[in-house]
Amino acid sequence: MMKKNLLNTAKKVISLEIKALQDLKKSLNSSFNNAVTQIANCQSKVILSGVGKSGLIASKIASTLSSVGTPSFYLSASDSSHGDLGSISKKDVLIIISNSGETDELKNIIQYANRNKIMLICIVSKKDSTLYNASDIKLLIPKVIESEGIVPTSSTTVQLSFGDALAIALMKKKKFGKLDFKKYHPAGNLGNKLRTASDVMLINNKIPFVDENEIMKNALITLNKKKLGFLVLLNKMGYTSGVFTDGDLKRLLQKKKNIDNLKIKKFMSKKPFNVEENTLASEVLALMKKKKVTNICVFKKGDRKKTVGVVHIHSLLK
Repeated sequence: MMKKNLLNTAKKVISLEIKALQDLKKSLNSSFNNAVTQIANCQSKVILSGVGKSGLIASKIASTLSSVGTPSFYLSASDSSHGDLGSISKKDVLIIISNSGETDELKNIIQYANRNKIMLICIVSKKDSTLYNASDIKLLIPKVIESEGIVPTSSTTVQLSFGDALAIALMKKKKFGKLDFKKYHPAGNLGNKLRTASDVMLINNKIPFVDENEIMKNALITLNKKKLGFLVLLNKMGYTSGVFTDGDLKRLLQKKKNIDNLKIKKFMSKKPFNVEENTLASEVLALMKKKKVTNICVFKKGDRKKTVGVVHIHSLLK
């Protein structure tokens, strides 16, 4: 019986939180749009503050916002009364999270924001509270039923979800995409998944460039030296005119015995596969598998004719 009662308790907690999130979804209005616009236009920092559990949620939201291109940090409401108010400037946007909007520790930071005309956004569930009335943009979240009627559970779930919605909406507003995200997440699995062709390509003298008018004898010296199994041929403009691969060499040797003085451009592949430098490495690998090639040329956006790097399949597999 005890195990059954424990499962029922868990399900009740989750049900209360689901109901709270459903109410939150219904409560969203134009104030949310106003907050997103104001934060997106902020020329300085976004500062989040709160007390207790709301403070912990504020810290998490600040971290999320920073990771998606909105410089943010958490300021302890308690510490702000002992000198940390100096970290808030007039160009900042201040977001205060509070369930009741009446917590004593918030009063000093609220007064400071109002006195210095700092943009104040509240996330609060009590209308006409001190925090609600003092705020420039009022984000009213629904009153919820907490677990056992007292433990902050449904309320913190709502606050956390609201913060996530705010962060993703800001991403859309600021057109913050995968490549931007990659800048702030260079390490770990996320960083690896977001690596691009430019991260893994060979550049400069590692690219097996050969003049398209070079004779085969000299071109093969470069082929053997670079050890990539292909050559990138350039015309007199410095643009890529084609590639010559180990496979092309084998097919040529089956037809001709003496190839030393033949011009390589007569036997090149004129339409090599290439990708833009910001193409995800995973997409490059998929293309190479599909086309059954082991090397691919890389170009900068808007200049497809010029090769700036080459990706070898070994680099991708590493």
